[in-house]
Amino acid sequence: MSPRTASSVPTTLVQLDPAAAAPAYRQIGDSLREAIVAGRLAAGAPIPGTRLLAADLGVSRNTVNAALAQLRAEGYVVARPRGGTFVNGRLPDALLAVSAPRTRPRRAGRTTAGSQGPPPRRSSRSLALAALPLAAGRSLVQPARPFQTGVPALEAFPWATWARLLGQCTRRSGAVLSGYGSVLGHLPLREAIATHVSAARGARCTAGQVVVTTGAQQALDLVARVLVDPGDAVWVEDPGYPAARGVFVAAGARVVPVGLDAEGLRLPRPGTVAPRLIYVTPSRQYPTGVTMSAARRLALLQRADADGAWIVEDDYDSEFRYASRPLNCLQGLDEGGRVIYVGTFSKTLFPGLRLGYLVVPDGLVDAFGEARAVSDRQPPGIEQAALAEFIRVGHFARHVRRMRALYEERRDALLDAAPRLLGDDVTFGDTAAGMLALAWLPEGVSDQDVWQRGLAAGVEAPPLSSYCIRPPARGGLLLGYAGYPPDALRGALRRLGAAIRACAPRRT
Repeated sequence: MSPRTASSVPTTLVQLDPAAAAPAYRQIGDSLREAIVAGRLAAGAPIPGTRLLAADLGVSRNTVNAALAQLRAEGYVVARPRGGTFVNGRLPDALLAVSAPRTRPRRAGRTTAGSQGPPPRRSSRSLALAALPLAAGRSLVQPARPFQTGVPALEAFPWATWARLLGQCTRRSGAVLSGYGSVLGHLPLREAIATHVSAARGARCTAGQVVVTTGAQQALDLVARVLVDPGDAVWVEDPGYPAARGVFVAAGARVVPVGLDAEGLRLPRPGTVAPRLIYVTPSRQYPTGVTMSAARRLALLQRADADGAWIVEDDYDSEFRYASRPLNCLQGLDEGGRVIYVGTFSKTLFPGLRLGYLVVPDGLVDAFGEARAVSDRQPPGIEQAALAEFIRVGHFARHVRRMRALYEERRDALLDAAPRLLGDDVTFGDTAAGMLALAWLPEGVSDQDVWQRGLAAGVEAPPLSSYCIRPPARGGLLLGYAGYPPDALRGALRRLGAAIRACAPRRT
């Protein structure tokens, strides 16, 4: 049926289409509003009575009344007692409209598009962050490309169970959980975390020492806010986790790279610059995979105690150890209250959950709570409650066991296919645990060049050099395998092998 157009003013401005999804009263209101805003109905113009308008449009008076009531509520028309309905003299759109800015000719020498003055001034910390290679190999595209690191097996997560727990928590306590909560986190979740890290990681803590965060990155940011002043020396592993280094740079710290050996962090000689804080990944060094020896752990604790330094232990994926049971964490060995333990559920569950945690010494709990209050106040309450229940009833432990077996299978598929597809000159670091493998490239092959060629072929294999402060002696690639089935890994290895061969120096 074709649209019906009324024959009189202002109904000539109203079109009704019986086939349209919008009801008739809304079509009438939309047409009159458009005519008013466009100026086709002038301010103060009368609107015909509802009886006449309804007759002209062939609709009921109730339909016209509904349309005019909406326009009155929006302020487009006004009703005068015994005087009828008129177009408002002060239209809402006129009140809300922003006048277009006047343009001025650009002065010579300006290179910033649209700039009329000096470029915006950035802080020195912002410029220092811009110089960090945080983006190299960390494009985090979705869906993830093979070898992208930090990606768990999302297809294997028990989504139905998680949805049921979210629903239960919403129905039972949604109103309470949606309000403001403790800056330290939902108490049942803090209790569940304390129980888990004590049993699975050998930590010594209570729920009162746990601070729930929106991931490990915020946990590190809180550490820097509470413990680091501008100019303080912070020791970091080299190579190491660039995003942690970024946190300390943003805090104005003087980042000191510390090398590694087969036992982990190689402690500088006494008498060197005493650190305010030491950042380590002892259970599985990121990204080399080295496990810090017991002797080196004790030496590190003694050194921190002697220098009055704090130790930040980032325990990012220690649950996934294949050759032996997970090692006890450094925090469990700490007698002097020097270790701040950082954990996350991004690797064990899924990154979008955005929940992590800190275990801090008793004397720092209030300080971290104060810093948390001015950061983002608290994580989402319903998700915290669902996670607490997920851990309490055993779903978390079962999921970790399943993923440990799945990731071991995927690791084995990677290592089995690598010699054939990458070549015998590519060797691997320690692969006894974790979700990624470090592949050492042949001498003379640039990991940056291979990475770029891999990206062009749809493979995300971050270069080791982007994780180093000092240039590495040999190039390497980080191959995340946990989130990809064996067939995808083999296909990615084939493309990566072609990239390596293309970057190899030509033999004369």
